[in-house]
Amino acid sequence: MNGPPAGEPGMSETEFEIIRRYFVREVPARRDVIAGIGDDAAILQVPAGRELVVCMDTLVAGVHFSAATSAAAIGHKALAVNLSDLAAMGAEPAWATLSLTMPEDDPDWLGRFAQGFFSLADDYRVQLVGGDIARGPLAVTVQAHGFVPAGRVTRRRGARPGDRIYVTGTLGDAGLALQRPEGVAAAVRQRLDFPQPRIRAGLVLRDHASAAIDVSDGLLADLGHLLEADALGANLEVDRLPRSAAFRASLTDRNPLFYDLPLGAGDDYELCFTVPGARCAAMEAALAGVACGCTRIGVIEAAAGIRCHRQDGSTYHTAVSGYQHFR
Repeated sequence: MNGPPAGEPGMSETEFEIIRRYFVREVPARRDVIAGIGDDAAILQVPAGRELVVCMDTLVAGVHFSAATSAAAIGHKALAVNLSDLAAMGAEPAWATLSLTMPEDDPDWLGRFAQGFFSLADDYRVQLVGGDIARGPLAVTVQAHGFVPAGRVTRRRGARPGDRIYVTGTLGDAGLALQRPEGVAAAVRQRLDFPQPRIRAGLVLRDHASAAIDVSDGLLADLGHLLEADALGANLEVDRLPRSAAFRASLTDRNPLFYDLPLGAGDDYELCFTVPGARCAAMEAALAGVACGCTRIGVIEAAAGIRCHRQDGSTYHTAVSGYQHFR
């Protein structure tokens, strides 16, 4: 990581001491990293025949996580939300940079943060290649980089009327954990604090999906972005929205949250994607070997807007619209 000169006020260790202690690792480096942490900038090599996909997200204390959130969860999630973006594009993760602003250098917090970050990084062979550390209000910014074979990236643009709409995994658990900070099942809280990026599903979907997006701000909001790209609309079957067993044990279908949390709560980090009808069987067979699975929840239509209906054909009206940073 490539910080300013040592001696930041308020730090008992210098930036470089913190970097060496918590973020420089002895694990084998990726061959495509010519120079990582330790120089003024990283030197990286994109493999022949691949395109580079780059994304970046920031998590801010009091906005994206509460004071009760563990340091390990913050470290994990800071990387996970970026890997989720790579998954939506069908990219294989490779490198990351980290900018960490914190009020003080708490060794226990830093150790647990690094453990959460690197535990997920190791799952996907992601190498930390640089970044920055500074004193200030707690905030974490991660930039992630991944590769796709040239010309095979999955984008938000590309859906067509008649394409089926799918989501991976289940929806609503993270929203339920936010609604009920106390008293929810551990599995529900885990979905909020330790989301699992659907990288393996994304790699499969680049051979089948016409368009894709990750569900970070809520299904309606993110599906809306996908539809906007091609000026299309959608019809959703709200009874088909996939919900975990823990979610169903907490809410019945008589509670509006049973529908509204999967539709609009956000923080699910599942993939929402579209598939032409002729490819659905092949896609479902290909994803059968991926643990998260997928569920068909609707169809793309030419008329703009998202229309929700129940299994009995009645219209479902909801006031939720998804998370927005600025309202």
